[in-house]
Amino acid sequence: MTEPSVPYRFFSKIELMAFDSLQHRIPVIGIVGGIGSGKSAVTKWVAARANVLVIDADKLGHEALQLDSVKSALRQRFGDEVFDQGGDVNRGALARVVFGSTPEHLIARQELERISHPAIEIRVVELINQAELEGREAVLLDAAVLLEAGWQRQCDAVVFVDASDNVRQRRVAVRSGWSQEELRRRESSQLPLVEKKRLSNVVISNESDDSHGGQELLDFLCGSWGICCKPLPNSSKQF
Repeated sequence: MTEPSVPYRFFSKIELMAFDSLQHRIPVIGIVGGIGSGKSAVTKWVAARANVLVIDADKLGHEALQLDSVKSALRQRFGDEVFDQGGDVNRGALARVVFGSTPEHLIARQELERISHPAIEIRVVELINQAELEGREAVLLDAAVLLEAGWQRQCDAVVFVDASDNVRQRRVAVRSGWSQEELRRRESSQLPLVEKKRLSNVVISNESDDSHGGQELLDFLCGSWGICCKPLPNSSKQF
């Protein structure tokens, strides 16, 4: 299908990096799904069995909050109340400001994304290039907000990890002690799951144990790119 034409415009540094990496690199598979669907567990299962690199975007987000440029912008926007006494970002305080369904939450979250997402994406591109130099066969980009942030431009395909509401609630209660209300509050900041599923190329089920969803993902990699069980000593390396 022919894509609609768009007016000529100048591209940002991130867009130029994205175009370059898409033309000269190994496959990158975006992994999305609801909170508690087991995205990270599934990617780790695959990384232990195949020569792939897992990029944990949530971890990169935490690292971005330590950058001086990001902290300066956050202080200017949100004030001292989102920082601890040592000058580091208090993630709990920041979460209370940006997670929620009110207009104020939405505006604050958009500002946080405007500040942090460019730094995260630059690091993602660096790690993709690093993975290629290391001889990896693919990259799994585990990113809860991949579609919201537009990072699918870095991906050759997007996989949706599916699990029922009951299973996801049980997992986050065990993992993080979240109530059903807290899960809903956090998910209100993301695209609806039905929309994430619609925008994905493949849906895999992770309803039971991680090996089932992991095997489905590995089968997809093998069938689409010939990436099968070829473990290396450090194949479970993550960023």
